[in-house]
Amino acid sequence: MTAPLVRVDGVSKFYPRVHHPWERMRAFTALLAGREPQRGAEVLHDISLEIQPGESFGVIGENGAGKSTLLKILTGVIKPSRGTVSVNARVAALLELGAGFQPEFSGIDNVRMKASLLGMSAKQLDSRMADILDFADIGEYVHEPVKHYSSGMVVRLGFAVVASSDPEILITDEVLAVGDESFQKKCINWIESYLQRGNTLLMVSHSMYLVQKLCQKALWLHEGRARKQGDVFEVTQSYLAWHETRSAQEKQGRESAAGNNGLYRIDRLTLQGAALEDIPESDSGEDVRLKMGDDIQAEMILHSPDGRPPVALFGIVRADGTPVYGVASEHDGVQPGRIDAHRFRFGIRFKAPALLPGSYSIRGHAMDPEGLRVCDTAELRLQVLGDSRELGFVRLPHEWN
Repeated sequence: MTAPLVRVDGVSKFYPRVHHPWERMRAFTALLAGREPQRGAEVLHDISLEIQPGESFGVIGENGAGKSTLLKILTGVIKPSRGTVSVNARVAALLELGAGFQPEFSGIDNVRMKASLLGMSAKQLDSRMADILDFADIGEYVHEPVKHYSSGMVVRLGFAVVASSDPEILITDEVLAVGDESFQKKCINWIESYLQRGNTLLMVSHSMYLVQKLCQKALWLHEGRARKQGDVFEVTQSYLAWHETRSAQEKQGRESAAGNNGLYRIDRLTLQGAALEDIPESDSGEDVRLKMGDDIQAEMILHSPDGRPPVALFGIVRADGTPVYGVASEHDGVQPGRIDAHRFRFGIRFKAPALLPGSYSIRGHAMDPEGLRVCDTAELRLQVLGDSRELGFVRLPHEWN
């Protein structure tokens, strides 16, 4: 078995509190004694991963999750508080804007310094200088001090030098986000050719599209801990599902709409055998999971106080509340099955729905027999999984010509 190029084993990073002089003294005393400070912030906790030669690996998570800290540990900028790190390859990193550049020096002088730090000889640099300047495409600004550059120009110059060094491992931290569209396309094209040559990529990005496009595996960091790791589509889709649910502000509205005291109510809503009362809390990340194209079958048991058959409404919505589709039993002239004097059964099957991967909910509504008033609402969450980078909610039949 091929030895991994990068191995991280149980890595944690702890920053002690140093806001006051006595806190700095206590942290310094703990350092001298070889102990870990007792108070502070643990920005990474027990992270382990391996990256094999030729793999592309993405690190995702919200701001403050510890992504940049992990990359700084991998590149040796900072040391872990616990755990071990092994990197067995020639590395080039783009971590922060202007990192390694001297603002008072010209762009061309900074190119020479950065190239030497990446292990390029003067002869190699001279042979590649034209390509570097062509890739950066900043014109005569290359002779101006870097302090006069825009953030995009700094990234252009830094990425151009890194690309010319052709490292075995490229580590990048969201630097492409500040480049213009044409330069981003140029960088993505270069990264794709770089990976095709058998090289290795480790990147941090908030763009799930880029992570899915460029990476094979991914690590989701949440509050410094590894929440999920593995196949890029599975990890990113779980992250998006969590993010959409977290940002949705519908819970209060759904609770107020729930008609526990209404005339007509939902006794039970099930989805492929998963009962409403068995579904975990919305932020637990444990949704009903289906593959893209699988049938979706739901069932509702509605209670009627006067014995008249109510109207059932089924709907599919995204986790952020955007409606996808809805249909009521009265629309199709469907009559429910009577269970007893006060309970009625409605079942529906969405055959091979064209839903794209993402987080959704199946909503059931109990309406009065006239179909004019919603009396009760229940909801089940589901996650549609699949290897697709298409955009939107549904897949539309199409052909290229």
